[in-house]
Amino acid sequence: MAPDIPTIDPFASQRERMVESQLRARGIRDERVLLAMSRVPRHEFVSEKYREQAYADYPIPIGEGQTLSQPYIVAIMLESLALIATDKVLEIGTGSGYQTVLLSELTEQVYSVERHAPLARVAEELLERLCCTNTKIIVADGSHGLPEHAPFDAIAVSAAAPRIPQPLFEQLREGGRMIIPVGPPTAQHLQLVRKQAGRPVITTLDGCRFVPLIGDQGYHSE
Repeated sequence: MAPDIPTIDPFASQRERMVESQLRARGIRDERVLLAMSRVPRHEFVSEKYREQAYADYPIPIGEGQTLSQPYIVAIMLESLALIATDKVLEIGTGSGYQTVLLSELTEQVYSVERHAPLARVAEELLERLCCTNTKIIVADGSHGLPEHAPFDAIAVSAAAPRIPQPLFEQLREGGRMIIPVGPPTAQHLQLVRKQAGRPVITTLDGCRFVPLIGDQGYHSE
């Protein structure tokens, strides 16, 4: 019998360039985030049509009018949450599952809510193939969060809201953190929201542009 030949990842060098030129060079310093993004095969989370662009410095369409966010934006969201290994995290907007896998590498338990059932189904299959056993994907209105699984140590919202959805803030534990793009559909700013003494303490971060959060506590039409 012939010996097993290690599979060569043709995208490994692109991933390394992404980490060095798009993330580290722009000030991302959390080594756990950088390591996770150097390990997770981003090209698996886009269609064959966009595979060669998977590590480029811009968002990529993934279907259902949604996008896979620019690598730098993903990194700054993860770094801002200051995640630790024991955190329980809620993700709003599974998309193709890329950030879900990164969160699963960084934390103990990830609950992810996706409004589009076809995207959730594809993401679930991919996460299973990548052996992500600490994630659960739910199809629902993400603006309501998941009160049955609260409280959460951290919440990552990957869609733009006109304001911070109160149900999501209420589902943070005391001392918990939420990262969310807030603003009109055409342009937003990332806001880091900390729950201190039951009240929101907000830090405004980079400008960004996300697809809208559709739901009772978000935008009501696309």
